[in-house]
Amino acid sequence: MTTPETGSPLTWTDDGQPRSRLFGDVYFSAEDGLAETRAVFLEGCGLPGAWAERRRFVVGELGFGTGLNIVALLDLWRRTRPAEGRLHVFTIEGHPITAEEAARALSRWPEVAGIAEALVRRWPGRARGVHRIELPEFAAVVDVAVMDVAEALAGWTGRADAWFLDGFSPALNPQMWTDEILALVGARSAPGARAATFTVAGQVRRGLAAAGFAVEKRPGFGRKRERLEAHMPGEAADSPVRRVAVVGAGIAGAAAARAVRALGGEAVVLDAEGPGAGGSGNPAGLVTPRLDAGLGPPARLFAQAFARAARLYEDHAEAILARGVLQLAAAERDEGRFARIAASDLFEPDALEMLSAEAATARLGEPAPAALDQRTALVLEPAPVLAAWTGEVRRARIASLYPRDGEWVLLDEAGEQVLRADAVILAAAQGSAALLPDLPLRPVRGQASWTTEAAFGVAAAWGGYVLPIRGGVLFGATHDRDDAATDVRAGDHIRNLETLARALPGLAGRVGAARLEGRAAVRATTPDRLPIAGGAQPGLFVLTGFGSRGLSMAPLLAEHVAAEVMGAPSPLPAASQALVAADRFARRGHS
Repeated sequence: MTTPETGSPLTWTDDGQPRSRLFGDVYFSAEDGLAETRAVFLEGCGLPGAWAERRRFVVGELGFGTGLNIVALLDLWRRTRPAEGRLHVFTIEGHPITAEEAARALSRWPEVAGIAEALVRRWPGRARGVHRIELPEFAAVVDVAVMDVAEALAGWTGRADAWFLDGFSPALNPQMWTDEILALVGARSAPGARAATFTVAGQVRRGLAAAGFAVEKRPGFGRKRERLEAHMPGEAADSPVRRVAVVGAGIAGAAAARAVRALGGEAVVLDAEGPGAGGSGNPAGLVTPRLDAGLGPPARLFAQAFARAARLYEDHAEAILARGVLQLAAAERDEGRFARIAASDLFEPDALEMLSAEAATARLGEPAPAALDQRTALVLEPAPVLAAWTGEVRRARIASLYPRDGEWVLLDEAGEQVLRADAVILAAAQGSAALLPDLPLRPVRGQASWTTEAAFGVAAAWGGYVLPIRGGVLFGATHDRDDAATDVRAGDHIRNLETLARALPGLAGRVGAARLEGRAAVRATTPDRLPIAGGAQPGLFVLTGFGSRGLSMAPLLAEHVAAEVMGAPSPLPAASQALVAADRFARRGHS
């Protein structure tokens, strides 16, 4: 996606202007790019008037580039946004630049320096996929799709109220302006949407008109005589959802509560035992991607989920116990699988590296096979994250729920009303099946073991796992299907030691002489080993079935579910949404 000589898609002119190496075109007007953006895109889309009295406003953009349009948009939004207003941006970039390059390009306009700095500080990566940027100080979210424009638009399930059509010129970058692309823009537009662009090329005018827009020429900016404005018929409507009940206070429920609040909703978390009563209550857990050498839709989901989780956990540095996890090759084919994944564009450059057996041995301090060094993986202490994301947890065991008069009523075991809410998210792991019996969940008991009488500074996984905790080392875990008991068993400590000994016999020998503690929890699994995330009934949503990967997958899937609940754009492409949809088993004929 970038030029091999420098790794960058841009070059700099003698007067410091960024220019595309790939398309031979400027990123913005040499006269005044910020003034051009305000005239062509902001005024062209009728802003700020178009978002007056709106609780949610969505902007789509073709051509993220240096981020200048978004900086100008955020500047206008912060000055004129309606009360309780939330801004969402979906922008596409096939050839991303670096944060350093963006900072240099945006430094021309000191009047928006604070906004530029806030965006650059959270600048998206280069991995293929959707990168979410949260800007809570502006009540805004920006989703950057790093991929081909047709793939990005086809996969986006949102609807834009305004479009900034800012690809490089049609003559130099014709694939950005085809009838297919403009038809997708029309299909992804909300009623009443506006679109604006600097070009008046006949192909663009005809394409927008065919897509359903009424198109008009307007006076251009600077040396350009004309520009285009387009309008889609109809009127937009806001979602009425405000209060959301979240059942479950583990990582799924905590992530759901955080995501709902980030979209401007009220989240009420309910749990009979409080935060971390299930699998999220262990002293530590791994945040690693599920490795899929197929590199298809599941692999894209796993990579995006991992990247989003790791990014969010960085805001809770006190919870990060260690960085980097070695995935040991446990079978002969693993080295090839790992190498294929490491060479893919689904992860950030240098996030994954193959280590020889010698290098892995040096890292672990005893003989080891080749390994995949997952440099951005984390060892996380869940408790601080749960506390930050759940907020106050209402202690209540929800026994039943039903819809009434456009709300959901939640009852306790005595049949007493606990809460009424506009929507409900079931995030109680295996317990979700008690409230929605059609969920195809299966319990799997897992016991982890740990000691504070030994230490190990490296995190590794191979089917089992070992990781550092505060003052000690944790390893495990057992995997017993259809066992829902949570008692701690001496026999399971022995099984965990045997698993550890298969990979690291020296460490197992040291740990085996120590006093072991442990904890058992019940994981919820599904027939296809993928989580369930989405709507089950009108106003009733599900976020469960994570197995042992809740820390890695729940944050992103919670954002998807929260988006469905709140009527906001989802960060998940359509193919990923289908993989985790709540109705997928019924559609496949599963009971």
